[in-house]
Amino acid sequence: MIRGTTNSIDITGPAPLETAPAPLELRPRLGLSLFWRTFFLLSLLLIGSIVAWFQTFRALEFEPRAVQTAQQIASLVNLSRAALVHADSIARVSLIKTLADQEGVRIVMREPKDRYTSFSVAELDTSVMDELISRLGPATIMAASVNGEEGLWVGFKIDADQYWMLLDRSRLTRVGGRTWLIWLITAAGLSLAGAALIARLINRPLKQLSFAASRVRDGDFDASRLDEKAVTSEIREVNIGFNRMAQQLAKIEQDRAVMLAGISHDLRTPLARLRLETEMSVADQDARDHMAADIQQLDAIIDKFLDYARPDHAELKPVLLNDVIEACLYAVQDQGDMRINLDVAKGLYVLADEVELARVISNLLENARRYGKTPETGIAVVDIAAKSRNEWVLLKVRDHGMGVAPDALPNLIKPFFRGDAARTAATGAGLGLAIVDKTVQRMGGIFALANTTTGGLAAHIKLQKPKTHSPTAEPEPKGEPAVA
Repeated sequence: MIRGTTNSIDITGPAPLETAPAPLELRPRLGLSLFWRTFFLLSLLLIGSIVAWFQTFRALEFEPRAVQTAQQIASLVNLSRAALVHADSIARVSLIKTLADQEGVRIVMREPKDRYTSFSVAELDTSVMDELISRLGPATIMAASVNGEEGLWVGFKIDADQYWMLLDRSRLTRVGGRTWLIWLITAAGLSLAGAALIARLINRPLKQLSFAASRVRDGDFDASRLDEKAVTSEIREVNIGFNRMAQQLAKIEQDRAVMLAGISHDLRTPLARLRLETEMSVADQDARDHMAADIQQLDAIIDKFLDYARPDHAELKPVLLNDVIEACLYAVQDQGDMRINLDVAKGLYVLADEVELARVISNLLENARRYGKTPETGIAVVDIAAKSRNEWVLLKVRDHGMGVAPDALPNLIKPFFRGDAARTAATGAGLGLAIVDKTVQRMGGIFALANTTTGGLAAHIKLQKPKTHSPTAEPEPKGEPAVA
């Protein structure tokens, strides 16, 4: 008996899938990938090496060059001062003119009204200034400009007279400076690019191995072959070992398919013969019915084993949920010990395998019929409801039986697990819910079980919506429920 209802089934009950993470989404994890970890370590090593090299070069090369520059300027000032001291007035004028024409050194009298600007720390290194003062005396003045004229100005005394010596700024060797900063940035950039290239080369074989492992996990053994001629011996050995493992897994998968086909044929043929012989040779009707029921149960158990051992690969496509549910309900509509309440909006599409999804719903209905009957009436009342939630479709199949013990809920989806006596009055293989869980995961969904607050067991299924279908669910018209 199938009862269609609208907004009458509590689909907002215990739904552990409402907040469950997507099965194909990765939780954000702290930490770095192997590529970035290798890149950062190499970058730190290279940048540290550049800084250490620069400091060493500064100590061994820059400081001596700064002292040498100060010594050259001091020597030029001392030589000019000595020449001016020992020259008469006429020779002094000729000497000053010769220095200006041939050496680019201009010497002028220093006046009290002269305005000068001192060098900043960025323009003149302190080591150069200290060396000049120690050689020329504490009265030495270093100026960047005098009366608005820029240059390298050195103020010195000859007896009571004071002079300015103007030198070309190119004589001043600046320690560091913009050139060295540009060089350091360029070296650091090239080092980081080299670190990224090295990290990529190190990470590439592992990335290929990760991709091949994911293909093997999905059952695609042909696309998981790795290069067995890699230059690095360790990577080559890993690739060879992985390829041999994939070949063995492919052979095992092929042998399993052949074995399943053999089991299906070799067991069903004698079972069919036993059933025929039972019906023809056993006179007792009651005994014949029991023997036929046992044979039918064996046949059903074989089906469960075959379903559970089915390969994990599934081809997913947009499936109309309403059509699949209606097909499953059609098969059980004549069951006298089962009543179904249906509340599924029209136009709900899910990304699934239609055959596999039908097997899931059929297993849940059979499980509810066997174990979810109410003690008072002996009838299994099953509620089926579905709704859309963001990028997902939530499907709920609930019975109104006695439920299960809370500590037994996690074990219901384990193969061959048998619950309490109330839910195991009927015989079975213990694979129904395990098949449902495995099939739902194969289709990229999530399956969970929960006891309802009003009694009974609820199965929650969370399936993805196809991106190519975004129909608007149309609610069924309100009114009295129709009974079929």
